[in-house]
Amino acid sequence: MTVQIAHLYALLCLGVVGFQFALIAGAPLGPWTQGGRHEGALPVSGRLLAALSVPVLVFMGLAIVSAAGFAGGFWPRWTGWVALAVSSASCVLNWITPSARERAVWGPVTLIMVALAGYVMAVGP
Repeated sequence: MTVQIAHLYALLCLGVVGFQFALIAGAPLGPWTQGGRHEGALPVSGRLLAALSVPVLVFMGLAIVSAAGFAGGFWPRWTGWVALAVSSASCVLNWITPSARERAVWGPVTLIMVALAGYVMAVGP
């Protein structure tokens, strides 16, 4: 069961990666991210921030899947704790953002991600 929950977490990470790619490509999603400061597409600085988040999200997904014991746990277990910490920080930031749209969408999504990662780390492989 833990591996399936980890895979669900990784799937959510991939969904967020897709959102980041849309931001990088110039999709008019500014109100839904980065505090909602930008109407329409993000400026170059916002797109760079989105690009930087992609490898972080991939790392997080792989770390939780590894912590669940998938494929023999290919990374040290502490990487799962790092992923949980980053997910938790992201969750807090998404709930305190001034953007109502960001809170409405990403608050619940990141809360679910924290719960999934927390379960994997608490239960273990």
